[in-house]
Amino acid sequence: MTGTQIVQRERSLSVIGGEATDANLRRFLHGIPGVDAVGLEQRAAGLGTRSIKTTSKKWALDKTIELIDLTTLEGADTRGKVRSLVAKALTPDPGDMTTPRVAAVCVYGDMVPHAVEALGSVHGDPDAGGISVAAVATAFPSGRSSRSIKLEDTADAVAAGADEIDMVIDRGAFLMGRYGEVYDEIVAVKEACRRPDGSYAHLKVILETGELNTYDNVRRASWLAILAGGDFIKTSTGKVAPAATLPVTLSMLEVVRDWHKLTGQKIGVKPAGGIRTSKDAIKYLVTVAETVGEEWLTPHLFRFGASSLLNDVLLQRQKMTTGHYSGPDYVTID
Repeated sequence: MTGTQIVQRERSLSVIGGEATDANLRRFLHGIPGVDAVGLEQRAAGLGTRSIKTTSKKWALDKTIELIDLTTLEGADTRGKVRSLVAKALTPDPGDMTTPRVAAVCVYGDMVPHAVEALGSVHGDPDAGGISVAAVATAFPSGRSSRSIKLEDTADAVAAGADEIDMVIDRGAFLMGRYGEVYDEIVAVKEACRRPDGSYAHLKVILETGELNTYDNVRRASWLAILAGGDFIKTSTGKVAPAATLPVTLSMLEVVRDWHKLTGQKIGVKPAGGIRTSKDAIKYLVTVAETVGEEWLTPHLFRFGASSLLNDVLLQRQKMTTGHYSGPDYVTID
């Protein structure tokens, strides 16, 4: 266990009030105040109606692009499709070279080597101008496999060059109240993210909020993922409806805010699935800024998991530049 992990474990156990057993986790998680669903949805609706000035819209569009994990997660993915995805990530709008790059490309683990190869020297930290490679792992999207398979899946992706791992929690175990099992699995996956040099790939923990049924469960799962060492909490796989929603994301941001107040540690948030328009993306930017602060609007702390969102943002950006909308043929088809 590294020094960083020891600090994380001690911090978490201090918050829990003891070892991460089912009993202690249940006592802590069920001791968290319940979510006022009506109030949460009203806050989200209010934030979603905030308007931004025209002078700020260009900034918001560019910021959205910078925070996108450009994603392809289909059974028919090929090396060629991944290379095309990377080409779009590198040059989102060939007609306007001032267009920023996305934060990362997100692919299945076996596609990681192709993404790394296609990125070449640009492969790197998005906060430093690079583009990261994120890989989904742990039997994504169902999470239905043995732990040994999940850990091997993760380790293989990291060994192939993945900078970030998007894992799925065992929703069945969580809903049955087996919190210790979910906690231990996240801890084990985090350890599988360790590279030979001792550094770690960033771990995004997917809650699959559409299967958690209640805001209270979303809040508890968010706390559990953070306590276990997740660097990000992520709403969805994009394979289950509903995927990301503004109220769910707001609830997760409130947990991140409370964790930061409690420990000083900053955790990232990634809404994924169903965010397709720049108008919707801007609602999320406003919600982040109003809930945890504008300092979270960096690739290190906030991402959009998306495939079609980039096209709409590019069309809106072109409209601001030319004064008219371009046809859909002016952006590449994903």
